[in-house]
Amino acid sequence: MEKLTTYITESWDEIRNKVTWSKFSELQSSAFLVLIASTIFALVIGAIDWVFKTGLQWFYTEF
Repeated sequence: MEKLTTYITESWDEIRNKVTWSKFSELQSSAFLVLIASTIFALVIGAIDWVFKTGLQWFYTEF
């Protein structure tokens, strides 16, 4: 039990005193970039899916 208590105490001390936390404005800009990148990625994957679907529908109706 002593090891667990030591682990928790040291972990809490590290989180409070040794970790550098980002500012809220930096987090907002990072979140905005992730949102934009995810949207672009989803649109690209959707376009590829649509091309394959359309191509396969054409192929199976023609042949």
